[in-house]
Amino acid sequence: MTHKLDHFDRRLLEELQRDSAQSQRALSERIGLSQNACWRRLKALEEAGIIRHRTVVLDRNQLQAGLVVFVMVKTRHHSASWLQRFRRHVSTIPEVIDFFRIGGEYDYLLKIITRDMVSYDEVYKRLIDEVELETVTSFFAMEAIEEQRPIPLA
Repeated sequence: MTHKLDHFDRRLLEELQRDSAQSQRALSERIGLSQNACWRRLKALEEAGIIRHRTVVLDRNQLQAGLVVFVMVKTRHHSASWLQRFRRHVSTIPEVIDFFRIGGEYDYLLKIITRDMVSYDEVYKRLIDEVELETVTSFFAMEAIEEQRPIPLA
C-alpha cells in the first residue's frame, strides 16, 4: 500500500530536499505544523520508505573529485546470475555513485566521479576486470549545469 501524500507531506519533503540539516523547529515553522506533528509525519514518511536516508551534498571540486564520467555498458549476457555478479562487482567500486539498468541501445549507465583521467583509467580497469562486457563507452562531463536537483513533487 502506498503512502498518500498531502500538502504538508509535500512541503516537508520539499524542505528536506532543500536542506535536510535544518532543525525540526525551523522545518515545522516552514511547513506550518507543530514540532510534534512535523516529527510524526517525518517518521511516517521514513517508515513508508519515501525517505530512505538523509545526506549532504559535497563540492566535488573542493575534494579533488572534479571528473564526472558517464559510462554506457553493453553486454551479451542477460542471465540472472550474470546480472547478480555484475551488480555485486560494480557495487564494490566506490567511484560509481549512480548505477542504472536502462532500455535502448545500451544496457547499463554508470555515473563515476573521480579525481582525474589517470584515476578514471584505474576505475575503468577495475570495471572490466571481473565481468565480461561487450562495449564500454565513456562520456566526460565538461560542466555540471544542474546537479542533484530536488525531485519535483507536484
